[in-house]
Amino acid sequence: MFGYQGRILHVDLTSKTSRVEEFDEAFARKYLGGNGFAAKIVWDSVEPGVDPLSPENVIVFAVGPYTDTAIPSASRCCIGSKSPLTGLFFDSTFGGQWPIMLKRTGHDAIVLHGKADTLTYLSITESGVVFREAGDLKGKWISETCDAISDGEGGADVLAIGPAGENMVRFASPAHTWRKSRDGIAGRGGMAAVMGSKNIKAIALKGKTKTAVPDPTALRAFVNETAEGVRNGTAALHKYGTPILVNMINKMGALGTMNLQKEVFDNCEPISGEVMLENYLDKDTTCLKCPVACGKDYEMKGGKWDGLKWKMPEYESIFALGTMLGIDDPGALLRANQLCDELGLDTISAGVTMSLAYECYERGLLTQEDTRRDLKWGDPDLMLELLEDIAHRRGFGARLAEGGQRLGEEIGSDALQFLYAARGLELPAHSARALKGMSIGYATGTRGGSHHDTRPTLQYAADHDNTTTEGKPAFAVQTQNYTALGDSLTQCRFTSERGYGAMINENFAKMLNFVTGWDTTVEELETTGERICNLERAFQVREGVDRSKDMLPHRVMHEPIPDGPHKGMHCPPDELEKMKDEYYGLRGWNGNGIPTEETLNRLGLNEVASAILS
Repeated sequence: MFGYQGRILHVDLTSKTSRVEEFDEAFARKYLGGNGFAAKIVWDSVEPGVDPLSPENVIVFAVGPYTDTAIPSASRCCIGSKSPLTGLFFDSTFGGQWPIMLKRTGHDAIVLHGKADTLTYLSITESGVVFREAGDLKGKWISETCDAISDGEGGADVLAIGPAGENMVRFASPAHTWRKSRDGIAGRGGMAAVMGSKNIKAIALKGKTKTAVPDPTALRAFVNETAEGVRNGTAALHKYGTPILVNMINKMGALGTMNLQKEVFDNCEPISGEVMLENYLDKDTTCLKCPVACGKDYEMKGGKWDGLKWKMPEYESIFALGTMLGIDDPGALLRANQLCDELGLDTISAGVTMSLAYECYERGLLTQEDTRRDLKWGDPDLMLELLEDIAHRRGFGARLAEGGQRLGEEIGSDALQFLYAARGLELPAHSARALKGMSIGYATGTRGGSHHDTRPTLQYAADHDNTTTEGKPAFAVQTQNYTALGDSLTQCRFTSERGYGAMINENFAKMLNFVTGWDTTVEELETTGERICNLERAFQVREGVDRSKDMLPHRVMHEPIPDGPHKGMHCPPDELEKMKDEYYGLRGWNGNGIPTEETLNRLGLNEVASAILS
């Protein structure tokens, strides 16, 4: 079978055994890989109501047909599980070399079941899995863990968790280091907490099995023909990385500040992509086989953090740990990025949860007796201390480690009115008030508060009207299908969006056919993306999600942006409800947000229909 190894490795951590499940072309074509494989496996393996941190949950690591082929930016892996943060299906992707090495072990996916009795790491090759004791790595930072295991396993590629994952912080993230650079972080949804709950410190991979394609020459010719478009479309990302967005979005008046009390940050220049590139660039970094090289390593010069070298904070991290907390210190943000990478924390959830606590403290809903600190906006040292406290669940950090939704519920009173989250997931830096497409997207997307379901990219175009809801439900449907497809093919969103098209088009059909030898059409790919979205929705419905859960933060619906170019914009409840009606109709769901039997059967999900509609 071209483009695939045709094998899924199931590892039972409780019994320390494994088995290989083989799949055929029909399965591959139906779910593609990555996101699609993870959604199907988690649906089949996890019973309704299972505690995400129990042995009954599973965690899936899956790559796609593009992985380890000539397709650029396709060394991506999707991790899927039931999230300990949201209690729902969640998938998170990352890059580096580890995804390609997974496929070279002769497998398209690894599934972990049960729980190891002691802290363990897995060594996986074409020959299978070996269970190794990892007690000596307990509490170690991620890069130290990856280096130690790689050295002991003859240069294996390693994905590991840090102290936050071991302590089951609900938004803990696993990471993969490659060539001494931080390249792969599955940032959202608490996937490292699931690994920690299973006593898995790391997974090491080595393999040499290649991925066959039917006509390598034709595939290479297509890649060469489209290379200039990819380079041109990603030029700004290559030069600046995602921090190029900081100034742009702040000037739009859509950059969340001090827990979204404002959407203009007064002192943005020091933490903008332009200024940081000019003053701190050390080198470009990249995932394997990626022409974009959007990663940067910075080196601080002068001041408290003189000499600190680390990967640049992404735009989302600058928002969450910077503007949302009133911080404009680039050195502190670089140190915060290092701490989150090494301890294993999602920067978005960490920063947005802290910003909720800061506002509750400001309003008297939390006191110094609760926090043991004066939670002041703009204090970089406080932010750095709290990150370490969260990872180790120390003091007030233990409450922050539960995430914003649980923290708000625990504080009580009006705290949830200040929470910036959707369906339990803290929202990122693309404004739910200024961008109408994100309003409906955050409310309905599988993950909730994630820009990796509905995409913001096209909404920043000069010809995109963000003042009207017209066309926004259709936009959400199309981009959600697009991202489900892309995360199943496992190609980086930056390259796919800016190089091959921000909606499903003929380029994606051609690429998949070059890799697999199939006769895929654009219409089939649209249906595949739709199928995966509906399967994910079915999982959420099985866990109690319906129309009432497709909501936005209170502030987004009831408090207009107070100043700046988008002053007055928000998404009032009646506007959201109308968009939901249209969205559900386009999806083929009923008025309560439940996929209909007709829709599920049309997508080949008959058994799913039986499970949620019986």
